[in-house]
Amino acid sequence: MRIHIAKGRLLDPASGLDATGDLWIAEGRILAVRTPPPGFTPDLVIDASERLVCPGFIDLCARFREPGFRHKATIASESGAAAGAGITTVCCPPDTNPVIDSPAVVELIHQRAEQSRKVRLLPIGALTHGLAGERLAEMYSLVQSGCVGVSNGSRPIRNTEVLRRAFEYAESHGIRVFFCPENADLRNDGVMHEGAVSTRLGLPAIPEAAETVALAEAILLIELTGARVHFGRISSARSLALIAEAKRSGLPVTADTGICHLHLTDADVNDYNANCHLIPPLRDARDREALRRAVAEGVLDAVCSDHQPHDADAKMAPFGETESGASTLETLFPLLLDLVDQGALDLRTAIARLTIRPAEILGLPAGRLAAGAPADVAIIDLRREWTLTEVTIRSAGKNSPFLGRRLKGWIDHTLLEGRTVHTLV
Repeated sequence: MRIHIAKGRLLDPASGLDATGDLWIAEGRILAVRTPPPGFTPDLVIDASERLVCPGFIDLCARFREPGFRHKATIASESGAAAGAGITTVCCPPDTNPVIDSPAVVELIHQRAEQSRKVRLLPIGALTHGLAGERLAEMYSLVQSGCVGVSNGSRPIRNTEVLRRAFEYAESHGIRVFFCPENADLRNDGVMHEGAVSTRLGLPAIPEAAETVALAEAILLIELTGARVHFGRISSARSLALIAEAKRSGLPVTADTGICHLHLTDADVNDYNANCHLIPPLRDARDREALRRAVAEGVLDAVCSDHQPHDADAKMAPFGETESGASTLETLFPLLLDLVDQGALDLRTAIARLTIRPAEILGLPAGRLAAGAPADVAIIDLRREWTLTEVTIRSAGKNSPFLGRRLKGWIDHTLLEGRTVHTLV
């Protein structure tokens, strides 16, 4: 398919491009930017007048629930939701059932993704066998099978010696580790941030130290082993200070936060809203403001959806007994755009946190509008307003804390490797 995207506002943080112009696509790649290639005859012309044209978004953490949890969502359902949100590449953590700790599971995920053909789905393999934290998984075999890195998902590794050996092995084979810092003993049975709100509500609390202690331990092990580690879903201001210091010291670390943590705080749990039951927990307003600054300044390299679709029953129990997580694929860009409108960061930086920086972390040639790059493109009406409802959510999971919220930023088209995988009807 030969495509001509005409008269759009081309925004590419990788090259610094921000200008009105055209894009030409052929054979799954960008053929030319702004300057027309000789003799080009398009099969399809997309009028992008008064629209933003940018690289397709890259989500570093979203659970599509397959294999094992089809009652919550499927790769097919969530791939469609991702495409409708302008997301062209998604990393899925290893805590599926069965766990992504064998090449056979990796192959199954690839097959299901190829059937939907809506998104580039990149599995992250298990760091330890069964995510039990006791013995190392076959990390090298997982990467050879197509995993972009390894992780223990949301399950902490209690044995520091096992974590050290995992970092050493990953470093020796050039494998990136995705690490969500949490000390299981300090978390205990907590379900929300430790503070005045948890005390008032009488809910078991998770102290900030549950994150910072695990993070500090991991940074010391990175100093020891040289492992390349990406810290995922950072939630506290103190953690940001540790990450900034690690970066200044030259350690090979990167980090992200989830979109919910840039908008919500523990105060949003006041009415026991189960859709605000998240792990890591929503922290206080001081932490939220620090996270916003860290995104703007680059201490946080990326923003992810941390998408976790649930069936209705998972959120129907009393708050402490519900399953954690929110359905957030379709609000990833609109909520980041809302921060732009608030002046918390500029549009170029917001797009960079969803495109070129995640691409660099993953070592992908995507995330840019440049000749020869994969034709992963999102075309967006920045001015169109819409309301998030259970009807407008394409994901099988309707468990969003933002239901009823008025948002801006409507995805008109999404292209994946030059194929139209979403178009406004």
